[in-house]
Amino acid sequence: MDTNRIILDIDTEISKLQQARAILASVGVKNGPGRPKSAEPKVLKPKKRKMSAKGRAAISAAMKARWAKKREETRPNVKKTAAK
Repeated sequence: MDTNRIILDIDTEISKLQQARAILASVGVKNGPGRPKSAEPKVLKPKKRKMSAKGRAAISAAMKARWAKKREETRPNVKKTAAK
């Protein structure tokens, strides 16, 4: 094989590799500060649910009843200690 032909093939291959490198290097280049713009659509958060005043009152009453029951269970029984 002719050495000139081998050198020409090597130069052609080097040129292709340099073009590929330039393309890959330009992909990662930032255009400015901050995060890069993406083509993906933004994910919207679901709206918060609002509780009605009636619902809040029902939950409040249930919790107060629960706390009162717990308080009665943990309180020492006054009638038993006074009888002794």
